[in-house]
Parts: sequence; structure tokens; C-alpha cells
Amino acid sequence: MAITTAASRLGTSAFSNAAPLELRAKASAAEIARVIAAVYRQVLGNDYLLQAERLLGAESLLASGTITVQEFVRQVAKSELYKTKFFYNNFQTRTIELNYKHLLGRAPYDESEVTEHLDRYQNQGYEADIDSYIDSTEYEQNFGDNVVPYYRSFVTQPGHQTVGFTRIFQLYRGYATSDRAQIAGTSSRLAGELGRNRTSAIIPPATSGNGFAYRPSLKGVTPASTFGGSKAYGERQLYRIETAGISRPGYPRVRRVNQAVIVPYEELSNHLRRIQRQGGKIASITPL
Repeated sequence: MAITTAASRLGTSAFSNAAPLELRAKASAAEIARVIAAVYRQVLGNDYLLQAERLLGAESLLASGTITVQEFVRQVAKSELYKTKFFYNNFQTRTIELNYKHLLGRAPYDESEVTEHLDRYQNQGYEADIDSYIDSTEYEQNFGDNVVPYYRSFVTQPGHQTVGFTRIFQLYRGYATSDRAQIAGTSSRLAGELGRNRTSAIIPPATSGNGFAYRPSLKGVTPASTFGGSKAYGERQLYRIETAGISRPGYPRVRRVNQAVIVPYEELSNHLRRIQRQGGKIASITPL
């Protein structure tokens, strides 16, 4: 069953019919290898893994039944491999976002969750912070000892906040991309909206649909006026409209841009029709 009718456009089709992967008793060598590959893919954010980077000791312990999948996840998340990819070169808030995604299969719900992990890392250290995800009641209830963590935000379930579905798309950028190969680099994706306690717009992967997605500038977008900039609007209600993929005339003709404009209520319909004629998509409409 599809997660959503827009699964193909949002890049979630690969998860539509996927059941949680569990390491069962008396698993074959092939089944164990499949679980190991799934843990690497999930915990390492679909990043490319060299043969020399594999944690062969931990893999051997899992294959022999000495440790559980949960402990294997812990060893990967505490490894120098994980730290090199997601800790040393990232802003701390970005690392926390990725820890939530990799270890609990969701995005942070609010700023207090990020603050809690910031405090724990400062006071107790990196390993204690990793343990707090894996030893949590949330992890136990959803994955237990032998289920590989997966993106829970793509599935409606008890105890999961709706805001998690929209926010995961700030972190998940498509099945074929990795968490180290995104255009926003090492900066936080959610710090601003978590701080303002706002929900996210769903931003589809740039490789889906018509090939673009709205991404505001890190320094913000200065809105343009559709009526000459200095004209007084009086008491009329104004709206900020952010759009993606506007086709601009000139060379090259394939050029597309993101932009923000401010229009009064009376001109909303005309402006929206203009955007459609130019092939653009509405990213957000916000009253001022």
C-alpha cells in the first residue's frame, strides 16, 4: 500500500510496501548479510561504504549471535566511521537531526528535544548521547532488539506526531541520495522552524517530478513588490508568496529561479495565475 498518493513525486515509493526488517533466530548467512547492509544504509544515511570501512568485528559478533541488531546499531553509531561522516564536520544541531533520523527514524518534534541532546553531549559526552537514543523507550517500542531502524515518519502510527511527517522531508532528500551529498551541506535543516515552533512545508527531492524544489537562501530572501516597491498599500492585508521554478525570459531559456514577492489580498488571484503561466510552483503563502 502506498504511503501517500504522491509517493513517486516525494521519493518515498521504495518504502510503500516495505516491511520492517528483522533478524530472526537461525537466520541464514544471506539473511544476516541483508540485515547488516540495511543497518549500514540506515545508520550511515545511505552514504557510500568502502570495503575497508566496514566494522568486521561487529559484523562477526552479530553473525554469531553474540550481539543483537540493537547493539550492532550502537557500535556503528559510536564508531569513528560515523563520527567522521556526521559528527566532526557538522554543526551540532545538524548532528542531532541526523541522529534522530538514523537511530529513531524520524525528525525532531520540537526545540526541547534538540536542547536535551545538546545538554547531554556537553555534560556526559558523545557516547552517552548516542546511548540515550538507542536505550530509549521509543527505540525499544519501535525496533526492539532485532529490527533494523527505518523511517517511521513515512508510516502513520500511534504516538507519532503529524509534524514528524512534514519535517522528515527536510532531512530525507530521496532514496538515491545520501546525507553527505545534499545541497545544504553541514548546516541545520530544522533549527529555524524548531526555534519558531513552526511546521515545515513538504519539499520533494529535487530529482523527483519536474526536477526542482524550493530552497530559501540561508541569508533569507528579500521580497520584491509586484507594484513598484515604494507604493503605499494603506490598510490592505499583505501576503508574502514564495515560489519555485519560475521560468525567466532570456538565455538560457531553461533557467529557473526561486523568488519571494509581497502582494495585497486583492491581487492574490492575478499573481497566482501569473505564476502558473510561468511554470512556477507555490512554496508558501504567508500573511504579513
